[in-house]
Amino acid sequence: MSRVAGKPIPVPSGVKVKQQGQNVEIEGTKGAMSYQIHELVELAVNDNELNISPRNESRESNAQAGTTRSIINNIVVGVNSGFEKKLTLKGVGYRAQVKGSALHLTLGFSHPVEYAIPKGITIECATQTEISVKGIDKQRVGQVAAEIRDFRPPEPYKGKGVRYADEVVKIKETKKK
Repeated sequence: MSRVAGKPIPVPSGVKVKQQGQNVEIEGTKGAMSYQIHELVELAVNDNELNISPRNESRESNAQAGTTRSIINNIVVGVNSGFEKKLTLKGVGYRAQVKGSALHLTLGFSHPVEYAIPKGITIECATQTEISVKGIDKQRVGQVAAEIRDFRPPEPYKGKGVRYADEVVKIKETKKK
């Protein structure tokens, strides 16, 4: 059996889990999400924990069990406390601000960049150079942060651009005469 799938998922208080066949609905203080479990995986709902096991001993069943356990654990954490990714802008004149349902970025181009904020995601700008992406779906939070970073990834000579708050950019040495 998969080592990942062998660990039970603790369900914190305030989180409700409903199972109907292979569909699981998880509801918490931040919101609710549902997930369709693969037919090779079995889910057992106990009082305060979820147990995931493969239906048979095939390799694919073990792989699906580990993947399912990780996804359901991320859903439980997301609906209970949520996820957050922080981005920082480095560069002269680089700014970010939220106007309505769009993120306005000034990244040194001849035009400002507008990014429409998707549903289920909140973006906050504490300062003009800090962006915080929050939501209950870990995959969507990471995807939105990656899309914002892709507008101007950090370049290796001066380090200018949009980067994750914990990202380390190795600066290259410039060409010598």
